[in-house]
Amino acid sequence: MAFQARKDARCAKRYMRFIETLQEGERISEIYLCKFKQSALTKAGKPYENVILQDKTGTLDAKIWDVSSNGIDEFDSLDYVQVTGDVTSFQGSLQLNIKRARVAQEDEVEPKDYLPVSEKDIPQMYEELLQMIKSIGNPYLKKLAESFFKNEEFGKRFRVHSAAKNVHHGFVGGLLEHTLSVAKICDYFAGAYPFLNRDLLVCAGMFHDIGKLEELSAFPANDYTDAGQLLGHIMIGAEMVGEHIRAIPGFPKGLETELKHCILAHHGELEFGSPKKPALMEALALSFADNVDAKIQTMKEALGAVPEGNTEWQGFNRFLGTNIRRTGE
Repeated sequence: MAFQARKDARCAKRYMRFIETLQEGERISEIYLCKFKQSALTKAGKPYENVILQDKTGTLDAKIWDVSSNGIDEFDSLDYVQVTGDVTSFQGSLQLNIKRARVAQEDEVEPKDYLPVSEKDIPQMYEELLQMIKSIGNPYLKKLAESFFKNEEFGKRFRVHSAAKNVHHGFVGGLLEHTLSVAKICDYFAGAYPFLNRDLLVCAGMFHDIGKLEELSAFPANDYTDAGQLLGHIMIGAEMVGEHIRAIPGFPKGLETELKHCILAHHGELEFGSPKKPALMEALALSFADNVDAKIQTMKEALGAVPEGNTEWQGFNRFLGTNIRRTGE
């Protein structure tokens, strides 16, 4: 009954009070992501809590002055927290004086209200990826792709994972969006250059960034793991593919080596993090497909805040290595 009551309350909720809309003097009761929490002492030696709350519109400094209050439940950084409090102003910035707080339940939270999310339809993108698997003719590569993407637990993780902490596709569904785009470009290359091994190239496109599932932690943290720091997604991805291949009887050794090479070489250059430079045509095509989608998305995100019709130069972009601006009329 309690679960249904929370669900009904959430469904009845017409809008969320986003941080950017808050005004001094209001009392609010809303769920936010706790980005940071730290205990501190006032000058008089009284304990209090420093808290930073976040939603997709920004962050809000908050304080818990009465830490012993019965209305303040335990919560930590990266928890979604239902807070009730008064919006005040301190040194020109808004601040929330938290009176009550509790950890929100999973069914009360809509991640897109707190985190950047793909503009595209995530279930539809995943279905497109599954349809591409059906088009793979090589039975070993098809079985390998199915062993990943038709696994329910894997699919659940893959659909919402980020492709990066920064730079491009650093949002919920970003890994899926980037992977599908690269696989589609690979498919185009195979049609334009029939001498390419389409099954190998498309399959490599699907697997090229699969290691990011272990390189980056899940949202809301979306940060580098120990394995990510020490190994990187390229090495992790090759190992993940190798592990699945070992479970497929009779998988050709030469095909395994070629597929792993495509993954290891997909950044194109040693200085860009690839342990090998492309030595196969399919590996070269994959590196171009990955670079095309990454660079275009990087520019799209960099120009995202520039109003339509604004053709002023935006300054040097270190990821693209050039000054950028929007296209004119």
